[in-house]
Amino acid sequence: MIAKNENRLEVKKMDKHFWKWSRNQQQNAEQPVNTGESRDVDESKAAEEYILYLNGTIADESWFEDDITPALFKAELEKVNAPLSVHINSPGGDCVAAAQIYTMLMNHPYDVTVKIDGIAASAASVIAMAGTKVLMSPVSTMMIHNPATAAMGDHTEMEKAIAMLDAVKESIINAYAIKTGLSRKELAKLMDAETWMDAGKAVELGFADGILTRDAEPYHNSAPMLFSQRKADAVLVNKMLGETVSVPIQPLYDRLEALRHQINPL
Repeated sequence: MIAKNENRLEVKKMDKHFWKWSRNQQQNAEQPVNTGESRDVDESKAAEEYILYLNGTIADESWFEDDITPALFKAELEKVNAPLSVHINSPGGDCVAAAQIYTMLMNHPYDVTVKIDGIAASAASVIAMAGTKVLMSPVSTMMIHNPATAAMGDHTEMEKAIAMLDAVKESIINAYAIKTGLSRKELAKLMDAETWMDAGKAVELGFADGILTRDAEPYHNSAPMLFSQRKADAVLVNKMLGETVSVPIQPLYDRLEALRHQINPL
């Protein structure tokens, strides 16, 4: 999940969308509500279901300080006066874009069903939290981790970057906490560990509400999987440190002496 640096000199406008719309219209249904004249919610008249596909990187060029792309997405979403299904297959991307899309979906007056087709990682996992119902494919995964950025300068600039990342992390935790009911401390630990979840573990922890199945085939997962890259690395390092390795000292000493003479020749 990328947190943009406010000191950017130039922001390139996006020339392609990372989203796509589709529409399903129910047969023998009443006239759709989507007249463009009213946003009153009347579920009995909701004859259409709109589908939003979020594929690939979220705003892979730019969204930060871009007043065109968010406005375009919002204008398209506001035309949807019907239930909405959001299909996500994304490794993440711009946390500013994710936050704004999350808010727009939260404000949608109809049900929003999020379906994770392949992966909802990083910023994409934040968008997923906007669903009134979140469903995962049995072969999909979700990943949460700390936001990251790039910064340069003296220690003051580094401190500013750290403070910015801390603030972004707290805002992301807000979305996770609302959906899961987990404590902020628990969520912070999961983010610190860069946690990968299969569908069963995501449901168990509250990040998802169910697993996509055929109607007649209930899904059973007796062993949900949670994977932490940092924990795996720590286990590997500890194992390596715990093994006794015999290394002859004399060749190392001879090489150090040679280096010392090269640096400080007599």
